[in-house]
Amino acid sequence: MSEKLKEIASLFFKLGVIAFGGPAAHIAMMQDEVVTKRKWMTDQHFLDLVGATNLIPGPNSTEMALHCGLDRGRWPGLIISGVCFIGPAAVSTGILAWLYVTYQTVPAFNSLLFGIKPAVIAIILSAVMKLGKKALKGWQLGVIGALVIAASLSGINEVVAILAGGILGIFWLMMSDRDRFQPKASWLPWIGLSAPLALQNTPVDFSLLKLFLVFLKVGSVLFGSGYVLIAYLDAELVNTLGWLTKGELLDAIAIGQFTPGPVLSTATFIGYQIGGFWGAVLATLGIFIPSFLFVALLNPLIPKIRSSAIASAFLDAVNIAALGVMIGVTIKLGMDVLVDWRAILILAISLIAVFGFKKVNSMMTVLGGAVLGYLLLLI
Repeated sequence: MSEKLKEIASLFFKLGVIAFGGPAAHIAMMQDEVVTKRKWMTDQHFLDLVGATNLIPGPNSTEMALHCGLDRGRWPGLIISGVCFIGPAAVSTGILAWLYVTYQTVPAFNSLLFGIKPAVIAIILSAVMKLGKKALKGWQLGVIGALVIAASLSGINEVVAILAGGILGIFWLMMSDRDRFQPKASWLPWIGLSAPLALQNTPVDFSLLKLFLVFLKVGSVLFGSGYVLIAYLDAELVNTLGWLTKGELLDAIAIGQFTPGPVLSTATFIGYQIGGFWGAVLATLGIFIPSFLFVALLNPLIPKIRSSAIASAFLDAVNIAALGVMIGVTIKLGMDVLVDWRAILILAISLIAVFGFKKVNSMMTVLGGAVLGYLLLLI
């Protein structure tokens, strides 16, 4: 294995182990590692990838890991970055699934996560600040970002908000810079990249093939945050197939939230619940395979999008809209997390670390938050 591929494997395995806090936090950590520390790409290209990733189905942070791996190490980098980022979450979730099935209980993780969550908020704010300097190219984009933040906080679907921001950006920027936007661009952004798979569910007895196809379909059409996964799985596995109870599904979602890495590792837990070891393997493969395919198709289009004036305006607006969604998610997370003086103290110390000491990376911030949380809970 080349040194470049070893570096990709090392980085994304580390992120897979420490990446708590959901997609916004994962993307913030990647920005710190890939752009700030290693300089694999510019802030602008990273932003373009974030914006484009929001327009296709699948877990955003996993797809960003795939984009980074593909940019750095071509096709081997794509596979290695994805496996190393997803692997730790899948393995840890699988172990917890075994404990759950064996002992009918979920181990308590609240004490471990108490200090991590405020630290994650600081990491997200740091990334938003860095990326925002590149994304905010005019007051019009600032207005679009503010509107998307408001839409996110009001509960409007994230994908709808981002697409609306992109379309508004095209018209607004065309009106303000008519010379730039002459009708010479031959194509518009390719939004319909991800046609859903036409798999139909009918109540049948359990089989591993059926389990794989169910999760393949979910991975192919899942837009939005990991919380949207609850509705998809409830419809498929509880209401249609009857393979899970609602209580078992909620336990599986909780495990996906408690473990690091992509929330879609919930599929590993559910697969083990339903079909044992091979059920866990096939459910994990089914839900993540579409992301590999979508990224492989989308990544080469990013430079073409930038070369078109209209498409570039759309992408600029989508980028600022994606940051608006990240800010909205952070505000909601803060409202849930910052209800205790100890959490506020950890946030303050984490903010000093990420903004005051540039050499303190995201891993140290997460570990420091965990240690502080554990110690403060002893008081």
